[in-house]
Amino acid sequence: MTSENKGTAQLTSAMVLSGTLGVFVVESGASPFDVVFFRVLFGALALGAYVVGRGWLRHHGFTARTLGLAVLGGVFIVFNWVLLFQSYENTSISVATVVYHTQPFYVVLLGALLFRERLTATKVGWVGVAFAGLILVSGVTPGDFGSGGSYVVGVGQALLAALLYGLSTLVTKRVTGVRPHLVALVQVLVGIPLLLPFADFGAMSGTGADWGWLVGLGFIHTGVMYVLMYAAYAKLPVSKIAVLAFVYPAVAMVMDWAVYGHHIGLVQALGVPLIVVASLKVTLARPRASAPVRETAGRAPEAASRPATPVACEG
Repeated sequence: MTSENKGTAQLTSAMVLSGTLGVFVVESGASPFDVVFFRVLFGALALGAYVVGRGWLRHHGFTARTLGLAVLGGVFIVFNWVLLFQSYENTSISVATVVYHTQPFYVVLLGALLFRERLTATKVGWVGVAFAGLILVSGVTPGDFGSGGSYVVGVGQALLAALLYGLSTLVTKRVTGVRPHLVALVQVLVGIPLLLPFADFGAMSGTGADWGWLVGLGFIHTGVMYVLMYAAYAKLPVSKIAVLAFVYPAVAMVMDWAVYGHHIGLVQALGVPLIVVASLKVTLARPRASAPVRETAGRAPEAASRPATPVACEG
């Protein structure tokens, strides 16, 4: 098996795992804050064990500046997860996932606004196409705004989660010279004290067998998934990474239908290809400098500048 084929298999596996995350969240029966708290707790144990086992803590590469950036990115990531999981409750896994998949466009817009990154007319056009698709996928009607229902709130939560993900991406990609696994470890460690005041341990006393879902979120969706993802990044070109990222929402929608019987309507489905095509166009238009490079001995991979969450995915 060639290196690229191995990377393809690794990233596909990571995206399939990511697509099952919504089921783990819902089946745990815990509140979004509790789910994220235990995800970062068990995730820190999983990633910490992997990092220590590989001996990467000895030469971590962090400076005061890059550690601060990693911590800030972690704050955005943690609350991004909380909002996304809240969106599952108010809409559905399918709708929340597709709406959340507008992340690349926030990265482009925020990059231009905050860091004066170049924003071409073509990119602006594709962002417009994506948000047209978003309007269709959301299924929100004028009546939803007047009814006071939770559906509009859920769509808004998914959009805000995507915005926080975009902020984390812009911050974290400025962390260079550090292995991405270490960046991810810092980000989940940040979540433990950050979410501790919001965790309701009393509500967890009757969780019982549902603890398995929470452990899975930490060890499978934060440990195994990230290891597979970062291993794949070093082997694949940006074009293939961008395409494979769409395995995640596809699997999430299938799981939502298979487990809960939820599916998006015909009009909503028309918006999905608009978001997919626009996302690919925007992602593949990025400068070559953002592409991952292969890891070499004695130097942490530049892929460390990637966000410590899957590409255009929940994380």
